Amino acid sequence: MSLFDSMGGDDVSTSGGGGFGFDEREEIPDVEFPKAQKLAFEKEMLGLYVSDHPLFGAEDFLARRTEVGLDSLAECEDGAIKTVGGVITNLQRKWTKKGDLMGVFVLEDLKANVETMVFPRTMTEHGHKLEDDAIVLVKARIDKRDDMPKLIAMEIEVVEGVSDSATPFRLRVMPNRLTAELIAQLKEILLEHPGDHPVLLHLGDDKVLRLPPAYGVDAETGLVSEIRVLLGPAALVE
Repeated sequence: MSLFDSMGGDDVSTSGGGGFGFDEREEIPDVEFPKAQKLAFEKEMLGLYVSDHPLFGAEDFLARRTEVGLDSLAECEDGAIKTVGGVITNLQRKWTKKGDLMGVFVLEDLKANVETMVFPRTMTEHGHKLEDDAIVLVKARIDKRDDMPKLIAMEIEVVEGVSDSATPFRLRVMPNRLTAELIAQLKEILLEHPGDHPVLLHLGDDKVLRLPPAYGVDAETGLVSEIRVLLGPAALVE
């Protein structure tokens, strides 16, 4: 009930009914926020992503460009320099006693998260790239002096428009042709043309293998001609 219910009867209109009642409820518009904005609101209000995650659909992209996952940092040596990836959360900008600006944030992937320090020298060069919910690649030194590993950022690269929806690059090879030598040659060619297109290998007409993310290719760099030389024109699947 409302404080103003006694001012009128059941009529919710201010005209035409003779009563003074009205409906004070706000109409909620039927609006669907863009994914990034909706996830940012969820993180701000609840402290976690609920309906989706910024990294869903970017797993293969990050796997191709990082050296280790955040859940494996404990296995690395103290002081090792590795490239890792994830989404920035809980970003804070602080001032040192000398008056220099530094940053602290939590880098999060789909399996773990880790506190990341950006000291003033790195902050000067890369600080403008930092914002909550940004997907980044971080070249960092691993600090294991405490119980939980931390990262000391050295270089930061923001990646935008990340998606694993790129058209697959499809190849067909008869199983009886897959000798150790041919497999080695095929791996070498694929690794020489890195990109975001996943490779699907059709073994005859029945079985299809998705190659690991490390073998994603850029089909616009002369890869097609090299595949034709190695496997023949019929190996390319439209």
